[in-house]
Amino acid sequence: MRKINLKGVSLQTWVRTAVLILALINQALVIFGISNKDIDLNSWASYASYIFTAVSSIWSWWKNNSFTPQAQEADKALKKN
Repeated sequence: MRKINLKGVSLQTWVRTAVLILALINQALVIFGISNKDIDLNSWASYASYIFTAVSSIWSWWKNNSFTPQAQEADKALKKN
């Protein structure tokens, strides 16, 4: 089992992970029908939520997310070159 090193995780990785979590929470709220009732455009909100989730998911995990010490060392070696 690989060890996770949270101290060495870059700010960019944390931001991408936070955006992904927010997108997934937003998508769950739309699925369960919990949305802002002041807006009449339910279909627009559903499309916007789906697009937000899809884009943030792809962006979040397309990037190199280095949570293990070995991956963090590899990132350091790449930056040196």
